[in-house]
Amino acid sequence: MKKIPFPAFVFFYLCYLIVLNQLSALPIGSEVPDVTAVDQDGNLVSLRKVAQNGWVLFYFYPKAETPGCIREAHSLKDNYKQLLDNGIKVYGISMDTVEAQKKFKENHQLPFTLLADPEGKVVDKFGVPKKYGMASRQSFLAKEGKIVWFNLHVNPDGHAQEVLEVVKKIKESS
Repeated sequence: MKKIPFPAFVFFYLCYLIVLNQLSALPIGSEVPDVTAVDQDGNLVSLRKVAQNGWVLFYFYPKAETPGCIREAHSLKDNYKQLLDNGIKVYGISMDTVEAQKKFKENHQLPFTLLADPEGKVVDKFGVPKKYGMASRQSFLAKEGKIVWFNLHVNPDGHAQEVLEVVKKIKESS
């Protein structure tokens, strides 16, 4: 039996892990998980309840106050009126503390709710991979309590525009 060289084995194993992580995300048509998190003001939020009516974007980001997360938050902030005009509520979720989320929201005057998930319960329920103790950058769009779209490789700079285009296409096809 021919042995696979060690570097090749490592490469294939890493590819396997990447594929495994991508397949674990909530599939289209799934109900929004029945999980709660605390917002930046200390209020308990049920994700299933907030998703029952209309459109909701749940966007996961690695860490507050980091460059990519700031750009992503500003993309959503700068397009927030358009998102609201299309009936889209926005919830940002990271494994940061309530205090870190509050500071992030205040520092950048973010108009949407940020949820703290320091134990990773919400991250796990959505099937979002964790790297170095942080959630991966992924997004899930729900309509009437069901997942209708997700992106496992979010571009922080064009996130809001991408969501608006997806909602437009879904509305046109309905």
